[in-house]
Amino acid sequence: MIPWPTLRNLADSLHDTAAHLPDRPALLGAATLTYRELNARVDEVAGAFQGAGLAPGDRVALLLGNSGYFVEAFYGALRAGLVAVPVNNTFTAEEIGAILADSGARAVVVGDAYDHQLDGIRETLPALERVIVTGASSPPMGTRTWRQFLGGGVRPAGTEVGGDDLALLSYTSGTTGRPKGVCLSHANLLANHEQMAATRLSLESGDVVLCVLPLFHIYALNVALAYTIARGATVVLAERFDPLQTLAAIAEHRITVLVGAPPTYTAWLNAPTAEPNDLASVRYAVSGAAPLEPRVLERFGSELGVQIWEGYGLTETAPVLTSVAVGDRVVPGSVGRPLPGVELRLVDRNGQDVQPGDPGEVVVRGPNVFSGYWQQPEASAAVRDAEGWFATGDIGIDEDGDLFLVDRRADLIIVSGFNVYPKEVEAVLLRHPKVAETTVIGAAHPYTGEVVRAVVVLREGEEASAHEISEFCGRSLARFKCPQVVDFVASLPHNLTGKVVRRHLRGN
Repeated sequence: MIPWPTLRNLADSLHDTAAHLPDRPALLGAATLTYRELNARVDEVAGAFQGAGLAPGDRVALLLGNSGYFVEAFYGALRAGLVAVPVNNTFTAEEIGAILADSGARAVVVGDAYDHQLDGIRETLPALERVIVTGASSPPMGTRTWRQFLGGGVRPAGTEVGGDDLALLSYTSGTTGRPKGVCLSHANLLANHEQMAATRLSLESGDVVLCVLPLFHIYALNVALAYTIARGATVVLAERFDPLQTLAAIAEHRITVLVGAPPTYTAWLNAPTAEPNDLASVRYAVSGAAPLEPRVLERFGSELGVQIWEGYGLTETAPVLTSVAVGDRVVPGSVGRPLPGVELRLVDRNGQDVQPGDPGEVVVRGPNVFSGYWQQPEASAAVRDAEGWFATGDIGIDEDGDLFLVDRRADLIIVSGFNVYPKEVEAVLLRHPKVAETTVIGAAHPYTGEVVRAVVVLREGEEASAHEISEFCGRSLARFKCPQVVDFVASLPHNLTGKVVRRHLRGN
């Protein structure tokens, strides 16, 4: 029986590790700190948040890259009883503004490379009282530097926040274009640590984990960072992913665990200098956020000598649900078996369990499953029932206990592990004065898995180029959401009710 955490704050795991392994390196790479040093800095940040007048339950947005600032601000916010709201730093001002408005964030910690993305939107955010800029020597007007922020701190007061209290609002795009904040508690996040630790994904204090994924993503945040810290291992933070630089980091720091997504493994395979000796210290690698091509799995093992354990999860599940590491064998194409404590069923449209071997929607229940979407009770009720079962929208098949995903939310596009919902992109495309009608689908891509493909009907007499359409979208959408392929057609296929039939366009 796994002792699920009940009353602990996620930041307590850092405190515990610092007490037992004070001189063990906590962070290397983009930041270098021991556990003693990191814990002291987190105390200082927690006191600064409290000194700034923020109260338990207030939301703090984090618009940062992979850096020590992110780690300190994240754990400092939680230790102060606040709710962390990581924001994708590739988002446009419009997208960032929507998240800050929806979350009601009272403060934002922003890197100096991203503070310009707040220009023009601060006045539309009445709840936003404080903007703290890291890495800046002098603050832009109306903001404070990180040093000034810390200078106004107090001795951090203890807080009773923990357990089922909200720890994290992790935003995922809504199908209607409105962002949805996934509500994850301290207990949800900590439970996923215990679940992973009970499998071959377990970590020891001597492990060194490479984090090449952005910390604003739940996979990087709770697996590569928080799980590693909870287990007393070392995190090597890469500020950005570069195949050659990260291969060098693996050798330099004697990395033992790789946490990546399919594009990272593809890039390493294609690196001209990659050879097995580069990865000699690695004892296992995990892949998530998007499906891994079986040929990449096979090549990584045969050419570089490392077995990749693929897994499956969602933001709503903190995030890991299944992993090949749960079983004792690797089945190409499978995302493995449920983690301990995760109940998983495959159901038909009526919610009834399907027959063995038949495809069905994946529904799950467990201590890592979220409580609902922030201030969206109808959206929450649509996917999570009174008994705690969460309908993922993904379609799977169970073959001898191994889960195979055969489809996913019908219209969802996954670009390098990030969700893109067609309706959000379509809404922007329809603002273009030359566009009469459009639909958006995914197109296969060897590196990112998929890219966004827009099929466009222009207004009569109008002409436009693919570059013009993509550039227009770039003013309102993050780069990964912008169409990389634009096809112009005379008309779109519709069904009898007038809805565009996307399946008729896929593959054409």
